[in-house]
Amino acid sequence: MEESEESEELSEVEEEHHVKPGEKPLSRSKTKNTFLKKRKNHIKIHTGEKSFTCDKCGKSFTETANLKSHMRIHTGEKAFMCDQCEKRFSNKRNLDHHLRVHTGEKSFTCDQCGKSYRDSGYFKSHMRIHTGEKPFMCDQCEKRFAQRQSLNVHMRIHTGEKPFTCDQCGKTFLSASNLKKHLTVHTKEKPHSCSVCGKSFSLLEYLHKHQKTHTGVREYMCFECEKTFTTLNNLKQHQRIHTGEKPYKCSHCDKRFSQSSSLRTHERIHTGEKPHTCDQCGKSFSIKSRLKKHMKIHALEKPLSGETN
Repeated sequence: MEESEESEELSEVEEEHHVKPGEKPLSRSKTKNTFLKKRKNHIKIHTGEKSFTCDKCGKSFTETANLKSHMRIHTGEKAFMCDQCEKRFSNKRNLDHHLRVHTGEKSFTCDQCGKSYRDSGYFKSHMRIHTGEKPFMCDQCEKRFAQRQSLNVHMRIHTGEKPFTCDQCGKTFLSASNLKKHLTVHTKEKPHSCSVCGKSFSLLEYLHKHQKTHTGVREYMCFECEKTFTTLNNLKQHQRIHTGEKPYKCSHCDKRFSQSSSLRTHERIHTGEKPHTCDQCGKSFSIKSRLKKHMKIHALEKPLSGETN
């Protein structure tokens, strides 16, 4: 039985190395050597054996070719060049992927919605939208994600890491997208206007959210209490009332919160930050509601219309 399987696999190698016109065919012994080498490397997948180790960082590999490719990270060698734009790459796979930018080739097509991708990784990630698969789980709160990058961003909630810093005010953020949203505070740019009431917004997603106040559309419903919401984010925040989930942890005292805004407000106790300042007397507050309450003092201080000294 084993001899039959080996013969079949050997035939596959021969077929893979099919001779093209003008080429010299591989000898039977060379074909068998190629087959044995491939089988030996494949077995290492099951045994976990990694015989080839990088002398720079200690990372190990099952094949010498993989080690050679890895070493280019340390040497900076980029031997593969695009003949269209002369951009260079450390391995052929990355070059082949890049070439699709020029050719427009999108080999991976979703059979559910017809969307196409150049890269198999992006395609697999997209397919999880349809399958609902979430293979990446947080080991702190067991929340699951369809993409590893989403898990990596989520983990910063637990670690308190905020690697993205605003160069205008020094405020830090969990993700690049959050920083991008924040920067509109400094630019004051609001290019997206509501066609109904004329109100303007810095981001298109804020406009779409606002427009639902006019249409009355509340398409997201909680299956626990049947309450409806205009956005998926509002629904998710609401659902934590039922689940008790508190994914946002204070990096100073380990207190947890169900909403990121509550965490930000709480952390000001530790940092002493008071971002809300009264334009009448300069007094600052950590919470906006306290500033509003304070402003009433100044409103009472103003003399009534027509009143003289």
